[in-house]
Amino acid sequence: MTITRRHLLTAAIAAPAFAAFAPRVMAATPEVYAENGIAVDGSDVVGYFTQGAPVAGNPEITFDYMGATWLFASAENRDAFAADPARYAPQYGGYCAYAVSQGYTAPTVPEAWSIVDDKLYLNFSTSVRRRWERDIPGHIAAADANWPGVLA
Repeated sequence: MTITRRHLLTAAIAAPAFAAFAPRVMAATPEVYAENGIAVDGSDVVGYFTQGAPVAGNPEITFDYMGATWLFASAENRDAFAADPARYAPQYGGYCAYAVSQGYTAPTVPEAWSIVDDKLYLNFSTSVRRRWERDIPGHIAAADANWPGVLA
């Protein structure tokens, strides 16, 4: 079959209509919330457990885990994390726990955190954390049910 100008014109006119009905391929949300590849805004997640507060990580003391770079204040903290990342890594990949409980993802800040049953949960802001704290068991149950489906 010879392609004529009519064929090309017909294809050019039909392409936008076809594109409107074609399935869209969407990039999945990464499993770990990381700004510029750095998890938890560079905070040392072990510090939440050992010092009871967010601690700034050192960019020279890192560990790569689940596609993100995690920073630590000391080699000891890095080694503790490397030995058992699931113990220290925040739940829901570091996304806002309240948002995940509501069926979506949102970024977090290191200052809005909670440890519940020896697990770290982060929130979008301290005001969202207050909302989270109104029903922590209910929000955890809902977030557990939504995770990891909210990444799609």
